Amino acid sequence: MCLAVPSKIVEIKDTIATIDVHGVRRDVSILLLPEDVNVGDYVLVHAGFAIQKIDKEAGDDAMRLINELIEMDELKE
Repeated sequence: MCLAVPSKIVEIKDTIATIDVHGVRRDVSILLLPEDVNVGDYVLVHAGFAIQKIDKEAGDDAMRLINELIEMDELKE
């Protein structure tokens, strides 16, 4: 089973994008994407590669769910 993480692009340099997920930033390759992406776009990331661009609504929904899960986990402690 594969897990792709919805991530927001915050910077692009050539074929490398810096993505942000709840304040954690990583560099990923955008070579596998069939379409152009820009800063502010959301992508699905798997194993260091952006594999699909997703629309803003889906990206915002995913970030909201991730934040809710983090908050729930913090309440358990």
